[in-house]
Amino acid sequence: MGMEWYIVRRVAWAAIVTFIIVSITWGLMMAAPNPNVQQAVTQAAMAGDDPEEAAERAEERLGLDRPPHVRYMDYVVGIYTFHWGWSDSRNQPVTEALLESLYYTAQYSVPWTILTILIGPIVGLYSAANQYSWKDHVATGFAFFGYAIPNFFFGIILLLIFGVTLEWIPVIYNTDVGVFSVENAIQLSVPVFVLVTGSIGGIMRVSRNESAEYVNADFVKTARAKGVSTYKIYFQHILRPTMVPLSTTMVSQLLALFTGASLLVEVVFSIPGLGTTLFRAITSQDTSLVLGSTLFFTFVATIGNLLQDLVYTMLDPRISFEDR
Repeated sequence: MGMEWYIVRRVAWAAIVTFIIVSITWGLMMAAPNPNVQQAVTQAAMAGDDPEEAAERAEERLGLDRPPHVRYMDYVVGIYTFHWGWSDSRNQPVTEALLESLYYTAQYSVPWTILTILIGPIVGLYSAANQYSWKDHVATGFAFFGYAIPNFFFGIILLLIFGVTLEWIPVIYNTDVGVFSVENAIQLSVPVFVLVTGSIGGIMRVSRNESAEYVNADFVKTARAKGVSTYKIYFQHILRPTMVPLSTTMVSQLLALFTGASLLVEVVFSIPGLGTTLFRAITSQDTSLVLGSTLFFTFVATIGNLLQDLVYTMLDPRISFEDR
């Protein structure tokens, strides 16, 4: 009952956090001038009409003349029923625009996340097992090379080499190829490589530091004395306790890259994903689409933090659910 009750409380708290964020977003929207009203006023002034009457007509058409509490309730209900408004720049509902963009974002974010979760801790464990040797220096240098160089700059360099010079990958992302086709794997290989090299540095460092504490621990020496295989020692006796503090770092870094670096990478490689959609919505002043994209990233961050808490609790058997 302890674990079930803890999960229920964490899910409820995540729902409360999203509700608070949605309410704050609504307040900011109400405080800011509506671009549609401003456009109607400008057009009326240029045509010689009354700007105030144009503003009133626009507010009535948009429902802004209703009481604030009514607009707030409609807004909240619309958010949780996925009625996020209309995108003027794409001429479709915001939810449809985000789903179409998510389709392309998932094609590189899924393999990127899987590779990062697999490579980062293993490289850190390998480095800790060979501390201060040339193997340790090579592994550390490889991990921190991608961490140090800006993702968008690294992506431009690789695009110039493999796209323009060698012509191994298309310069502009081709949306007509199949998801699981070889052509799609080739054109996504460089963006995935850029994101993986940029995300394993911090994870590798935490994994190395945590693993180094257990390499010479008494329980590891006891396991070696009993004849336990090296593979089992590293992956069961050392990597598992390392994953407990690593899970918090991993989730936060992946979320930061997903919301930040992925936007730049999509723009560089012309991938019509969520990052490119948000960028074009900002440049075209599409308020509804900007708001929808922001809410989507907010929900991703909230769900990611929820999963982080659950994973952390399940990985560490010493945690008592009754006390949480």
